[in-house]
Amino acid sequence: MDTIQITLPDGSTRQAPRGTTPAEIARQISPRLAKEALVARVRVGAGGGVAGPTGMVSDSGELVELSRPLEQDTRLEILTDKNPESLEVYRHSAAHLLAAAVLELFPGVQFGIGPPIDYGFFYEFKREQPFTPADLESIEKKMRELAEKNIPNERKLLPKPEALKLYEQLGQPFKCELIEEKANEPMVSFYTTGKFIDFCRGPHIPSTGRIRAFKLMSVAGAYWKGAEGNAQLQRIYGACFYTQQDLDAYLHRLEEAKRRDHRRLGPELDLFSIQEEAGPGMIFWHPKGGLVRKLMEDWLRDELLKRGYDLVFTPHIMRLHLWETSGHTNFYKENMFGPVEVEKDKYQLKPMNCPGHILIYKSRLRSYRELPVRLAELGTVYRYERSGVLHGLLRVRGFTQDDAHIFCMPDQIEAEIEACIDFAWATLKTFGFDKYEVDLSDWDERVPDNYAGQPEDWRRATAALKNTLTRMGVPFRHMPGEAAFYGPKIDVKLIDAIGRPWQLTTVQFDFNLPGRFGLEYVGEDGARHQPLMVHRALWGSIERFFGVLIEHYAGAFPLWLAPVQVSVLPVSDKVADYAKQVTAKLKEAGIRVHLDDRNEKLQAKIRDAQMQKIPYMAVVGGKEAEAASVSVRHRSRGDSGPRPLETFVQDLLAEAAAKQV
Repeated sequence: MDTIQITLPDGSTRQAPRGTTPAEIARQISPRLAKEALVARVRVGAGGGVAGPTGMVSDSGELVELSRPLEQDTRLEILTDKNPESLEVYRHSAAHLLAAAVLELFPGVQFGIGPPIDYGFFYEFKREQPFTPADLESIEKKMRELAEKNIPNERKLLPKPEALKLYEQLGQPFKCELIEEKANEPMVSFYTTGKFIDFCRGPHIPSTGRIRAFKLMSVAGAYWKGAEGNAQLQRIYGACFYTQQDLDAYLHRLEEAKRRDHRRLGPELDLFSIQEEAGPGMIFWHPKGGLVRKLMEDWLRDELLKRGYDLVFTPHIMRLHLWETSGHTNFYKENMFGPVEVEKDKYQLKPMNCPGHILIYKSRLRSYRELPVRLAELGTVYRYERSGVLHGLLRVRGFTQDDAHIFCMPDQIEAEIEACIDFAWATLKTFGFDKYEVDLSDWDERVPDNYAGQPEDWRRATAALKNTLTRMGVPFRHMPGEAAFYGPKIDVKLIDAIGRPWQLTTVQFDFNLPGRFGLEYVGEDGARHQPLMVHRALWGSIERFFGVLIEHYAGAFPLWLAPVQVSVLPVSDKVADYAKQVTAKLKEAGIRVHLDDRNEKLQAKIRDAQMQKIPYMAVVGGKEAEAASVSVRHRSRGDSGPRPLETFVQDLLAEAAAKQV
């Protein structure tokens, strides 16, 4: 019998008939593995190369369904729910389960696409009537019925003409369009789940019975292929995990995220607003939010000066030709507002600060003795973001970047990168973040024409970033193909209080702009050289970082950042004069204080201070007035008893100075 060699992850090998499936190998290894198996990873041939484009390709092989016949010598790994890669396959199969349920309940529906996403899946449908919450309940119930039936997910191959004819007969124009665009091989891959048949590369888990922990979450409108003007579809989203415990934990995190949503807390705490009369994506900072912003900016400016940066300011609008020189009008035009004509010349609202900093550097010839030049600006920029992607403070049309650009010589670059990373750590720690993830985004050396700079530039720059991270003991993921076209970068994602990553800090090389603008410095040899340029942002933007802070703290800022630090609460009008004295004493010490002298009961005043998330309440009554003290209450720790006023003031100043979080 014709046999092939199967090599397992532990290095052991076994002979099997050609056409043996991964499922059969799993059964041979152990009944338990066969029961838990979800998908297989294969590398075929002695060299371990990836076999063709039909499956979901990973770094170390191709993911295929367990029923796929093995035709060549193969390195094989059976994946279960203990392997992170299998979760994407599991969720993809849940999307097919959703589509199968919709087909059962609404036979005339047309299908778009249905991929896995971070927390689950979605599928797009075209239907004249909108899906209602009651429909989602019915669909979820049908999904559970189909899961109980343990329907197999089966792969089929059809010639492309037959595949098109099949979908034409089924009245599925979107699938026909996808086959025309994406099916490059003579045979087209399909997967069936009961009555549902989908043009799909796969792979999928063996059957619906394994899908247990899922919940349909919402329905939203979506343009076909995400392009305005295309057909309007309805996208049903679902959450999906291996276990009900994991699903419940996710749903709990969602509820916690809703509680922390800065779009709700911002207006409730009177921090900011978005005024439709002025236009979407424009932020109005209210007095309390403006005060927090001042505190943030003051800290940052002080740190910039300590760390050798020069503070600069550049215009909000400049001549359009500047952006033509920088290249923004070519690769970033769709995100720029239209130009403004002034005296027969075109001007552009700036989408970036970098050309302005370049002009300051270029305003005179620099000597190597001056380098590095570090220019920093809290610079407001304007970008056209489509209304569908605007999101509170996190995605706006006008925002202020904590931007800096460093111009230096090659032998200075690693020290500058290290200083940037050290600055990032100090920033995260100061504002209360102690967890983060780091990515090193590199070019794809297989397509060098897609990038500015020479290959040796990329290798040298990437090595500088990698060496610095390694020397500092910073763990990172290497991400080939994720760099911008003009240089590699380090991306830092902070992790907030409920475990969500936020992309904020970026340290980025630029091979593009120094050459485009003809930047130079006079070297020690008397010759002119082109400096290296680094873009550096710590918060990304003040708006985005403020939104993250609101959600991280659920609006309850630490004392040093709180817009109101203490609320003085007199128990009655009899102690009104003493309450004013306490308020004046706190103000004199530089503490941000509010006197709540309304004719309300004490409990109502305490409740309002709690709702406004004020860190401390100073309750004053007759006893406190006699003893020159206050009864201290903390928003989360509750009543901490009486304290001499002078002691209370000193305690507040010490806590704020230490920036305790």
